[in-house]
Amino acid sequence: MTVNVIVVYDTAAERNPRILGLCRRYLHHVQRSVFEGSLSAAQLQRFQHEVRSVIVDSYDHVLIYTLPPGVEPRRIDIGTGEPAPSNVL
Repeated sequence: MTVNVIVVYDTAAERNPRILGLCRRYLHHVQRSVFEGSLSAAQLQRFQHEVRSVIVDSYDHVLIYTLPPGVEPRRIDIGTGEPAPSNVL
């Protein structure tokens, strides 16, 4: 079973490349520090573990929003941005 995930991060400049690469391995890049996609429970757990190993809790902030299975997210794009891949939320 998969869960839809949205990730937003705000990290120190020196950790940005590592967290960006990590997010790209698991999810689709939507804009700057925003990612979305579907993950299995095991993938989500691994992703969270890897995020914790990269960030500094006292400075960095990563938000992981999960939507329960069966809930169809609605996305509204306003302005210019990267086109969303067809297999994203």
